[in-house]
Amino acid sequence: MLKEVNSAIRMLILMTVVLGVIYPLGMTGVAQVIFPEQANGSLIYKQGSLVGSKLIGQNFSSEGYFHGRPSAAGDDGYDAASSAGSNLGPTSKKLLSSIAERSEQIRLENGLAENAIVPSDLVTASGSGLDPHITVAAAQIQAQRVAKARNLTEAQTLALIEKNTENPQIGFLGEKRVNVLSLNLALDEVTK
Repeated sequence: MLKEVNSAIRMLILMTVVLGVIYPLGMTGVAQVIFPEQANGSLIYKQGSLVGSKLIGQNFSSEGYFHGRPSAAGDDGYDAASSAGSNLGPTSKKLLSSIAERSEQIRLENGLAENAIVPSDLVTASGSGLDPHITVAAAQIQAQRVAKARNLTEAQTLALIEKNTENPQIGFLGEKRVNVLSLNLALDEVTK
């Protein structure tokens, strides 16, 4: 019996070293060589300072910036350590109430008619609560507000949206989308 226990302990140590140390370090090294930007979190730097990641949404509330999806991650939203959806279902009164409030707020902020349709991504949080993208339609309805706040023409703002529009993943998964952080950084560059 002592022989089996000794063999089991050696196998445990071997598998821990191989699967817990060698394999992760090997995959990290391969990722650093093949996909260095993605392996390091797709971080965005501006003038040497870290401003965010292409992969994690941020809260932009100023009139001069495009606003992203609402977030249910953490107490105040956009908390990457508490990534999660709200878990509210389509019959939840709390969800329906927050959608109505957000829709009214979006209409008010962007000078839309009372019955204007608001894109769902501006009033509902994503599953992670950290989605960095909005639809092109969601960006376009904010163009006039942002243009006015930045002393740009709406055409200039729409051109920035077009320039920062990403195609569906692998050409067919999802729809065209706009990374809010990238768009707002492009906006800062234009209005320096």
